[in-house]
Amino acid sequence: MPTNNTPFLRMFLIFLGLLWFDSFTGLEAATGKLASVPGLYVFGDSLVDAGNNNYLAISISKANYPHNGVDFPNKKATGRFCNGKNAADAIAEKFGLPLPPPYLSLKGPFKEEKKKSAAMTGVNFASGGAGIFNSSDHKLGQAIPLSHQVNHWLSIHQELTSQLGPAEAQNHLSKSLFAVVIGSNDLFDYFGSFKLRQETNPQQYTQSMADELKKQLKRIHDTGARRFLVIGVAEIGCIPGKRAKNSTVHECDEEANTWCSLYNEALVKMLQQLKQELQSSMTYSYFDNFKSLHDIISNPARYGFTDVTSACCGNGKLNADIPCLPIAKYCSDRTKYLFWDRYGHPTEAAARTLVDLMLSDDSQYSYPLTLAQLISL
Repeated sequence: MPTNNTPFLRMFLIFLGLLWFDSFTGLEAATGKLASVPGLYVFGDSLVDAGNNNYLAISISKANYPHNGVDFPNKKATGRFCNGKNAADAIAEKFGLPLPPPYLSLKGPFKEEKKKSAAMTGVNFASGGAGIFNSSDHKLGQAIPLSHQVNHWLSIHQELTSQLGPAEAQNHLSKSLFAVVIGSNDLFDYFGSFKLRQETNPQQYTQSMADELKKQLKRIHDTGARRFLVIGVAEIGCIPGKRAKNSTVHECDEEANTWCSLYNEALVKMLQQLKQELQSSMTYSYFDNFKSLHDIISNPARYGFTDVTSACCGNGKLNADIPCLPIAKYCSDRTKYLFWDRYGHPTEAAARTLVDLMLSDDSQYSYPLTLAQLISL
């Protein structure tokens, strides 16, 4: 007598389908754990640079050499100031997106198809050494300042509109995420310039930083961007290169931290004002990088770190006497270090920890929305 195997076969095929579905990196986005994001567009400095500076002919602000990239796939030094992937990469992976390629890698002959594809899923415009202002790094051809990064975005926006048409491009952009990580180099410029400090006091300078950033955010918004992740400046007085090396406890540079706080206060107020001006057409998450880094430094074991003062890659006291050059030494377990180099670039482990905090329901680090809340709107 024949047996009806149809129910068993159906269940078996469903099981195989679930296994196949579960293999996708975008599972969290697909299942509703995280809302989907069609594109990630990144603006900023070396904290999120994916290699744009590699294409600047005379720039020495590059990281396309060992020991950078020691934990990147194939141990490749891509131009990221990190042992592996940085925060922008970690955000992309959270949403199942390809790593946003550096914008300058999409220019030139035979790059059209790559540019078309990247325009849809995300592009990284960040540049090591970049500032909100057209800083000294830009004048020396070392970096791409924010205003120029936004100019580059306009080219990608044009590509998107050409591919999708104005209405669909607007829909795509309204659901995409625009991440902005910048400001540290402007403060470093201020610390190091007697002329700047004579011309303006810290309150005036940090307010002018916020005002200029507002102009650039409005330019991006005018193209159809609606969701912004804006990351404040960290405790840069506590990076290995800024800590006092002539003491046993290696204190942070508290003056530098005070100026960072001044800028972050101006930034928060600016974002509130900008949202009011743009009304319901802008939503944002401000991530308090200053507080999050302070908490990690104060409670390293809670986050899985054992060294939150030294650089993983370098030499000398705090491993911070030299940058992470090929002649430097680097730590054996990068997962236990907060800082990769003397400049305070996070290790991949630290970058992933910070992104987890951005997505956390714990709103002590994010205002007025967490990143997860922002992209679920």
